[in-house]
Amino acid sequence: MNGIVAVRKCIEYDFQEVFDHISDIYKTCNGPDLKNKKVLVKPNILSDSLPEKCITTHPVVVEAMIRYLQGRGATVVVGDSPAIHLRGFKPEKSGISKVCELTETKWIDFLASPSVLRLKEGRIKIASVVNEVDLIISLPKLKNHELVYFTGAVKNTLGLVPGFTKGRQHAFNQNRESFSRFLLDLNEAITPHFFLMDGIEGMEGRGPGQGTPVKTGVLLGSTNPLALDLIASTIAGYNSKDIPIIRSGLSRGIWLHSPDDIKYNGPDLKSLIKKNFKRIPVTPNTNISMKFIKNRIHFLRKLERRPEFIHKNCTGCKECIKICPHNAIAMHHEKTNYVVLADRKCIRCFCCSEVCKYNAVKVRIKPFGI
Repeated sequence: MNGIVAVRKCIEYDFQEVFDHISDIYKTCNGPDLKNKKVLVKPNILSDSLPEKCITTHPVVVEAMIRYLQGRGATVVVGDSPAIHLRGFKPEKSGISKVCELTETKWIDFLASPSVLRLKEGRIKIASVVNEVDLIISLPKLKNHELVYFTGAVKNTLGLVPGFTKGRQHAFNQNRESFSRFLLDLNEAITPHFFLMDGIEGMEGRGPGQGTPVKTGVLLGSTNPLALDLIASTIAGYNSKDIPIIRSGLSRGIWLHSPDDIKYNGPDLKSLIKKNFKRIPVTPNTNISMKFIKNRIHFLRKLERRPEFIHKNCTGCKECIKICPHNAIAMHHEKTNYVVLADRKCIRCFCCSEVCKYNAVKVRIKPFGI
């Protein structure tokens, strides 16, 4: 692993252009040797959604990376675990399943016989395929994230954890700082060997599932997940010190000791920053005393950003109920397609917002009523 981050301008999902950029980025960043290696390509598939929604890694980027790997002698398999993961899942709507057919690569069901991975604290289930391949190539998407502000290379590794095990981590890590530390622990235990971020079109606003597609016009690559996230979040207009994953990651000194350790290769970084990018409001850290008071005075909890359910948009699919790690959401016992939030149970993980496909969940401060 090194500190090189390569960024290339790319404004369209043109296969040849994307392929050429991937080839350039991989070589610039000294990506690992591929000849005769078995490689897992791990896209970002929060949910199986149409490419234009920018929820998933674009299929052109996935195909270009697979073709590049195959052209250098690698045998490739593809897989990911969405937020709501059931046996037999295949990413049909996103076009990634079709890419697997075109490139003759096998789609791996991460729910099939998962293994156990030891972390700094405790253990977690992990897709068994990670023990069967020589290399893992991660393809994150440039997006906002309601809880940790920005989702990138470090966060994408969570998709190696199958099924609802991912959601349960929110119950164990009930704030953005704790959850960020868990993500870093996971990446320390299993670090993909190369990261290629799809930032041709990103997601601003209410990411990672309900935000707005936006032209960000970049492809980014690195062997270093923290360095990549620092550069990508800067392009999105964030102060990297506000991103808990980056702040905590730097304090560990494993991937980077300082932003100055990054060897940037690309256009002038300031020229790439999206000043009008709609970012997640940054909430200052709360000291332990204030957290204690907020947890016991219900009105003060209402001054936090929290889920608000838009009942006219609700279809009653119950995906938010399935994903909630604290059983804080239920259907109204009389009203049709009417979700009820038990605010005292809500841990503000915003998983409900991530999985809603119908714009029926917003995250905002709403002191009076749900």
